[in-house]
Amino acid sequence: MDDVVNQLAHELAAAMGAAVARDSEVAACRDKARAAGYEMQVALEAVVGFGLRARSEAPAETETPAAEQGAEQQMKITADDRRFLRSLRIATGEIGQHVE
Repeated sequence: MDDVVNQLAHELAAAMGAAVARDSEVAACRDKARAAGYEMQVALEAVVGFGLRARSEAPAETETPAAEQGAEQQMKITADDRRFLRSLRIATGEIGQHVE
């Protein structure tokens, strides 16, 4: 299994590197840096996760939205949470509560 994952990750890294190398905007930036007397090195970091998929054709189970869950499973929102959400102009549904 690890050999398969390593091979897939290696292929993905090679494909990403080739795509970046072929990009005309990247080439133009590299040429501009060379014309200015600089040599450019670019290092990209990507986080790639692999997980086994079920082999069955059954649709994946979906999680129940919070609104449909019991009251005991709802999230508790702190004053800091409310303040942050309010700064983003997101209503929390807690009308009439004062935020410090």
